[in-house]
Amino acid sequence: MRSNRSLSLLFAAVLTLSACSSKKAPNEMHAGFLQDYSLLSQRQAPSGQTVLSWVSPGVSRGQYTQVYFAPSVFYPRFEPSERIPGATLTNVLGYYDASLKYELGKVLTVVDKPGPHTLVVRPAITRVAASTQGLRFYEWLPITLVAAGVSTATGIRDQDSEISTELSFEDGATGAVVAEVMRMGTGVPLENDRQVMTADNVKAVLDGWACDLREAYAAVYR
Repeated sequence: MRSNRSLSLLFAAVLTLSACSSKKAPNEMHAGFLQDYSLLSQRQAPSGQTVLSWVSPGVSRGQYTQVYFAPSVFYPRFEPSERIPGATLTNVLGYYDASLKYELGKVLTVVDKPGPHTLVVRPAITRVAASTQGLRFYEWLPITLVAAGVSTATGIRDQDSEISTELSFEDGATGAVVAEVMRMGTGVPLENDRQVMTADNVKAVLDGWACDLREAYAAVYR
């Protein structure tokens, strides 16, 4: 009888952990910010991470000498919560803007309005969330699996800080979309389901995205 009950607990723990650790595939995370998701294809960013992107074949080396940044936005609108307060959201957008300008400003002249020979960057943050971390390999061992399930149920298990972005790039003279990018990232983990997320949890992710954009642009179009 005790053996049957142990197996029941183990099975329940597996189901709970599977549900908590599942992540949506990128094609299920389209926010509606980009013009045409069907154009996106999987590529490797300079950092080695996976990125979904498209660049118009009409874009040529040296075509753009300047860059204009539209203020980054949350799309769709994101409501603050106890875990992710308004101050965090404001700081995330501000830091993203600053990081993009800093990195792309190394290869293009930053200007305050669109115009000829100007690349317009329109960034959006499409997801900010905290989700329970998936099982590590050693936690699938029978002895530790039930304990892992208990830690998830009681909220003491580490939480991943997740963030996603979509960026549209336009020609400053014509307004035509010349490139689109979609990315997801995981920042510094939260200790439990009560810790408040701050911009510090995702700053390294935002810096990495901006650095990848600069390196990719410099390698092909500068």
